[in-house]
Amino acid sequence: MSNVGVEVEHLTRRYGERKVLDDLSFRIEPGEFVALIGKSGSGKSTLLRALAELDTDVAGEGRIRVPQARSVLFQDSRLLPWEPVLANVTLGLHDADATARARSALASVGLAGRENAWPVALSGGEQQRVALARSLVRKPALLLADEPFGALDALTRLKMQQLLHGLVHQHRPAVVFVTHDVDEALALADRVMVMDAGRIRVDQRISLSHPRKANKDACDELRDALLAALGVEIVA
Repeated sequence: MSNVGVEVEHLTRRYGERKVLDDLSFRIEPGEFVALIGKSGSGKSTLLRALAELDTDVAGEGRIRVPQARSVLFQDSRLLPWEPVLANVTLGLHDADATARARSALASVGLAGRENAWPVALSGGEQQRVALARSLVRKPALLLADEPFGALDALTRLKMQQLLHGLVHQHRPAVVFVTHDVDEALALADRVMVMDAGRIRVDQRISLSHPRKANKDACDELRDALLAALGVEIVA
C-alpha cells in the first residue's frame, strides 16, 4: 500500500473565464475516507476528475500528488453490455491471477455465481456491485467515487453504503466520495468537506464510531451544522 494519500496544493481549474476550482490546498491520509458535499456547480466533480487525471479539457495550475494505483466509481456502472460480468471486472487486466482475483472480488460484493451473467440481466444495484468489484480488483490505494449510489432506490442505496463501508474497512484505500446526501456522508466518512464556489468552506472531522446511528444526538448536531454550511435553513 502506498504511503501517499492525496496532496493538493494551490489547485485551480477554469472552463473558459469561469473559475471552477479556486486555489485549493488539502491533504488526505492513506486509508482516510473523505466525503465531498456541496451544491451543484460547487466544483465537486471537477475536483474528482482532477484527482483522477481525467480533466485534460480544462485550464489551470497547481500541484496534485496521488497514488498510481487508483480506481474511479461513477454514478452509472459503465459496464460493457456485450461482455459478461467476469470480463467486465477483469477489463484491462493482464495479470496471471486476474480471473481468480475478479472471482474473489465478485464474491466480496455478493455476486458469486453471476460471473457469466450479462449486464442487462442485472438490477441497477447489482450493476453497481460489479462496478465496485471492478474497482477493488485493481487494489487501489485511492478510490474516487462520483455519486455512485445516486441513481439507486433508497433501500438498495443503504445496502450499498453498508457494503462499501465494510469493503473500505477491509482494503483500506483512501477514498474521495462525492455526494449530495449529507446523511450518506455522515454514515460513511471520516471527514466531510463542504465545497462552495470552488473552495472548501468547511472541513469537518467525524470522530464518531460506527454504526453512526448509535450516536444519534451527535449525528443530528453534525447534520444540522453541515446543512447550515450548505445554506439549508433548519426548521425546528
